[in-house]
Amino acid sequence: MKLILIRHGQSQWNLENRFTGWQDVDITELGKREAHMAGMLLKGEKIDVSFSSTLVRANHTLSIIQEVCGLKEIPVYRHQALNERCYGDLEGLNKDETARQYGKEQVHIWRRSFETAPPNGESLKDTCDRVIPYFESHVRPVLRERKNVLIVAHGNSLRALIMYLKKFSAEEILKWEIATGKPLIYIFDDECQNDGNFETVTSSWISPLDTQ
Repeated sequence: MKLILIRHGQSQWNLENRFTGWQDVDITELGKREAHMAGMLLKGEKIDVSFSSTLVRANHTLSIIQEVCGLKEIPVYRHQALNERCYGDLEGLNKDETARQYGKEQVHIWRRSFETAPPNGESLKDTCDRVIPYFESHVRPVLRERKNVLIVAHGNSLRALIMYLKKFSAEEILKWEIATGKPLIYIFDDECQNDGNFETVTSSWISPLDTQ
């Protein structure tokens, strides 16, 4: 069975370097092209069911992929458990300006610490605590039916899922960035256990974070 993971195409606030979180911001023209390319890369893949967050940037990306791949008739399940990590009081703020206001070190902790949340927001641990139960209760049962699943979601909700599937430590998962619009396929064994391997549709889907 295959689990295909895609982060939404570039959003307007990705472009503007702003904290987005739960804000409902649509994708840019580049984001639409990224979604179209993701669809082209997945053409020919058998996909039976799709899941997405409730946010427009993920759903717009998914709709483009469905159109390109001819998947308009497959079931689509949307749930806030797959939403991006909430950045609380930082949402809408420019990341560079926020670093100048609070200091680079503090902003780095808010963004990359596993357990430390920004003011009135979520940590990555909090995100894991909603993504993983949803995966176990809604997605894995579909995979056990030997159906291939597509999830279009967000950088941190996908990071939480990858951490769980690959049994990464907090330190390991926080070293990686997930690019927009680039598919990753996770192969499950016949028992639908978490010991499969990732196959990258493009070689640059996951890359180390810039250490600066």
